[in-house]
Amino acid sequence: MNELMKSLPRKLTITMWDFSWYTMTLPGEPYNDLAARFKEAVDRGYNTIRICAMPYMLFTERGKRSGRLKFGNLGEVGQRTRWYNCRGGAELDGHAHLLELFRQAKAHGCYIMLSSWEYQQSPSFLAHSELRDELAAISPAERFMAIARSMDQLIRFLKKEGYANQIVYTELHNEVEFGQLTAVGVERGIKETDTPKLVEAMQPYIEEAIEFLREQHPDILMTASYTLNEAYPKAYVARNMQVAHYHLYIKGVLNELMDAAGLNDEETSFPNPFVQSLLREDAPPFDQWTLPEGQEWRMEGNPVGMKLIYLHDWADPDKWDLYLYDRYGAHKLAMLQKTDFRFEEIHDWVRHAGIPIVIGEGYVGYTPLLAGFEEGPVGKFIAEYALRKGMSLGFWGMTLCSNCAPHHPFWNDIAWQVKWNRFILDSE
Repeated sequence: MNELMKSLPRKLTITMWDFSWYTMTLPGEPYNDLAARFKEAVDRGYNTIRICAMPYMLFTERGKRSGRLKFGNLGEVGQRTRWYNCRGGAELDGHAHLLELFRQAKAHGCYIMLSSWEYQQSPSFLAHSELRDELAAISPAERFMAIARSMDQLIRFLKKEGYANQIVYTELHNEVEFGQLTAVGVERGIKETDTPKLVEAMQPYIEEAIEFLREQHPDILMTASYTLNEAYPKAYVARNMQVAHYHLYIKGVLNELMDAAGLNDEETSFPNPFVQSLLREDAPPFDQWTLPEGQEWRMEGNPVGMKLIYLHDWADPDKWDLYLYDRYGAHKLAMLQKTDFRFEEIHDWVRHAGIPIVIGEGYVGYTPLLAGFEEGPVGKFIAEYALRKGMSLGFWGMTLCSNCAPHHPFWNDIAWQVKWNRFILDSE
């Protein structure tokens, strides 16, 4: 494996373009001009772009799917929610768009981290439900290999076009603990909230899929994406990963806000008085704020529920941020300790295996598009603490923050990104 890393960057500075690089491509949207976005990324010090490569949307197990991809949106829903605020209506030659991404990556000296969000959010933004229905119809035990076979074909396509060297590594799927891949455990009676048992139940299926990809492409590092949000034994993750790819959302004070909002409280009406205290004056009643008629399928199987999107869409950003600032002091120490413990845990876990560690997402948590807590002094302090800790442990790569990407306001804070990407690149 060390031989595979010789041609790759010594350190990875990662900006996450997720599925937005293909759902936000209309004139005026951030990914209408990929060349401009790559130039901005390089100017900020990034050398790696992490994407949903849409393997299943573009490839069957036998080769390319035919036809253009057509995209929609959620109507009025999600317009002030990160990742959900696409305009919709684009028609895209997905294969050509993928090649353009790699062409620009090569031209700008960048690398691409392949992943898939297809058993999570990305199908929600298609104009029609056919592909989403096709994914949902695959039996839970077969979903891992279905993605692996499509990813195999995608990699073959990229290799044929001469872009193999731009793939830094491949993740089977994003955050396997969240989304429809967990159905393989849920159908056995494991609760959706029981992260340790779900991770353990998925282990043999993820290992089988990674082994298939390693056999087909021994020249490319293979892994899967897990999180460090909840505690679980790392012995339960796939044992044949070639990169320890993890995400850390610390949450802390954000969890207090979420708990007060009662998003999982089925016995109390929503929005409860706390949520109402955060809302903008023009917020519509929750029961009148819905997906367009006939579009309910868009949120089926999506791990972000309608209550949370309503809260993000209609919370007053100042009220949201003021609550987090007011309560942060009570959580500060625990948030920093969680960073220390989770990072030291994976560092100790991999030290005998000799595989590199990458933090592909983080750090505070999921916040409304126009809220500024994560981009402000406290959010930056937490991110900087995590970056220092990760680099002190010799991590191969880290994201500065999940919100540092062209479709988030944090992208405009150029100086901070330049400084901390340089910190990563200069670290031993």
